[in-house]
Amino acid sequence: MDYKDLANLIFPEAKEISYYEEKYPERNLREGAIVTRYAPSPTGSMHIGGLYQGLISIKLAKQTEGIFFLRIEDTDQKREVEDAITGIVNSFKDFGLEIDEGMITETEEKGIYGPYKQSLRKEIYQSYAKYLIEQGKAYPCFCTPEELEEIRAKQEAAKIRPGYYGVWAKCRNCTVEEAAEKIKNGENYIIRFKSPGREDRKIQHHDIIKGKVDFPENDQDIVIIKADGLPTYHFAHAVDDHLMHTTHVIRGDEWLSSIPLHLQLFHELGFKPPKYAHIAPIMKNDDGNKRKLSKRKDPEAAVSYYEEEGIPADAVKEYLLNIANSNFENWRRANPDKAVSEFDLQLNKMSVSGALFDMVKLLDVGKTVISRYTAEKVYDESMNWAKKHDEELERMLEDKEYAIKVFGIERGNKKPRKDISKWAEVKENIEYMYDEKFYEKKQEYQYQVINEKEDVDKILKLYIEKYYDDFDDKQTWFDKIKELAGEMGYAKEVKEFKANPDMYKAHVGDVSTVLRVALTARTNTPDMYEIMHILGKERIAKRFEVAMK
Repeated sequence: MDYKDLANLIFPEAKEISYYEEKYPERNLREGAIVTRYAPSPTGSMHIGGLYQGLISIKLAKQTEGIFFLRIEDTDQKREVEDAITGIVNSFKDFGLEIDEGMITETEEKGIYGPYKQSLRKEIYQSYAKYLIEQGKAYPCFCTPEELEEIRAKQEAAKIRPGYYGVWAKCRNCTVEEAAEKIKNGENYIIRFKSPGREDRKIQHHDIIKGKVDFPENDQDIVIIKADGLPTYHFAHAVDDHLMHTTHVIRGDEWLSSIPLHLQLFHELGFKPPKYAHIAPIMKNDDGNKRKLSKRKDPEAAVSYYEEEGIPADAVKEYLLNIANSNFENWRRANPDKAVSEFDLQLNKMSVSGALFDMVKLLDVGKTVISRYTAEKVYDESMNWAKKHDEELERMLEDKEYAIKVFGIERGNKKPRKDISKWAEVKENIEYMYDEKFYEKKQEYQYQVINEKEDVDKILKLYIEKYYDDFDDKQTWFDKIKELAGEMGYAKEVKEFKANPDMYKAHVGDVSTVLRVALTARTNTPDMYEIMHILGKERIAKRFEVAMK
């Protein structure tokens, strides 16, 4: 009996690997095109780090006219969470990240290199495991959990490296006949990879992000097919990335230590390995200490958080690209109107150590991104968010025509307003434009420099009775406020006031503040001319009356 007979005994139905090599031919792509993937386990909600990996992988594929696919690594079925695939797929959709191939719902997929769910590829892995057994590069292991525990305890007591290797690999040197006998007797077994490595030898590897790294060779005889017939992650990823013709594996740097094993698997299977790029994790400053963003401790670690808060997907993507390549910020400054797709992402410019997550910076990006939106887009996005998260805001936005006018204030000009960083802030930012919301609050009027009641009342009365006209253009409107300032004995120009501060109690800017505060109960708002134009004389007069009372 030889290895081939043993392989046939274990996997009698498995096809020759040549069948799969023909079924999944080389991709017909232009030279230099990159094929990337995101391959999560469906074990929980999507982490921002996963979105980060996906964004980088998609960006690289798109900018080289390559392919990005979504593969689900669900071989550890005990840990699988219901609807987790839907959550992953929807996260990509919500952030406008387009999948070329792979899973598109919990059960549907697109592309000719599938199935893209590992649990449906069982027969493929078994064919390649059979091939390794035929070559003498894999073997059945009959060790019970108790025996493995005993091996581990002995290694611990002797203070030596734990694992199944060398003299500790009890089943490695079983003869073919002994193994066949055990199988025929119904003994339980798994399939292990027979590592040709030695721990006293080093391998050198060039990681696209980390650069040159040295490791001891892998000498562990890892499990490649479990008792349920499904593969382990290590084996499955090698087979899949070969058959799906992945050129670049972009993954978290917690996998860096697996490089010796993964390269060894590719070599022993006769595959060309992909290039690896190990991304540093997104970190958080925790009382002066850096740690990984954690879904358990940090709400912002979950992708769902950004939708709940209403932080635009565009802002999150721009912020993540800024973390990925530090030159993105300068590029964006120089190209404010260009699409993100035009930025050329470079893996070798990524940080070797983890970038700190900065919510203040993200919200600043949010303000800039929203400032570039049209009033119509701000309305649509705010309304979509309000329908899910804020009934009161949804009711406020029912009058679409009016809401678009409000969102249009200081928008579309050279210096657009930057007062909204996320949709959760919209209500607070615009409620003074809605009479019902404005009057239900007990307003406090902080007039600042001109705060004598008599002076304030006179300014408000004069303005409405003598100076306001719905049809004034902006220059005429402001000239009239200057005239009002002059009539009250204040400086018509700020520079005039600064030149002769003893001559005037206040200046035109202070008069404007009185008007603004009476109108909105705020000292800081977007353009007052546009606000007045939307409210109209009747509503302005009523607000002034309330302020005077």
